[in-house]
Amino acid sequence: MRIPFQHLSHAAALLALALVIASPAPARAQSDEEKRVTDAAAVLETLVRTPDQEIPQHILERAEAIVVIPSLVKGGFIVGAQHGRGVMSVRNRETNKWSAPGFIALTGGSIGWQIGLQAVDLVLLVMNKEGVKDLLDDEFKLGVNASVAAGPVGRQGEASTDASLSAQILAYSRAKGLFAGLSLEGASLRLDRDANKTFYGTAISTDEAVRGVTKTTPAGSQWKATLERLVPAAAAAR
Repeated sequence: MRIPFQHLSHAAALLALALVIASPAPARAQSDEEKRVTDAAAVLETLVRTPDQEIPQHILERAEAIVVIPSLVKGGFIVGAQHGRGVMSVRNRETNKWSAPGFIALTGGSIGWQIGLQAVDLVLLVMNKEGVKDLLDDEFKLGVNASVAAGPVGRQGEASTDASLSAQILAYSRAKGLFAGLSLEGASLRLDRDANKTFYGTAISTDEAVRGVTKTTPAGSQWKATLERLVPAAAAAR
């Protein structure tokens, strides 16, 4: 039996409509701020899990705040500049929980032996509450507002004593390419208000973000879960 052409066209249209309705909606693209959060979590995972070069657990336990800047761009020969955007969180010692992410940016010149242009993943551990307070100011200069030093890693770090960890901020970096040393002296950390507004949907400061004055987001919740898994509090870990 032959099906009339007009009936066939109507059936094809209905089939096409059904396929459109049944098709899954395309995944929403990550915003730049959401990507910054997920990239920061991946950087932290790497620096905590790298065998023999990892950030020691006892140092992580002591940290009062953490800053992660994925792909900090450095450039120049001998004298260079650096620029990057990242996230920070503060630990609540009463609950042993980490805050939602607040957004920051790092800019400033550097003096050190460096060749070419490369991206450096950077983690800063703030080791006391005074450093946290200073960090939440509008602008914070490393080496001026607080002392900064390269953090010990692996077995060297496990053997370190409090006397050797007197710096307020410990810096950890990972880089590819020709590069020796990472100078952060004089670099400025400032609050990234535009990123906070985009991520949270309202104009809030980084201080407000880490104090939890607004609801967190799925990306923010994932970031907090990563921190609580990788950077435990001393009381919870022992």
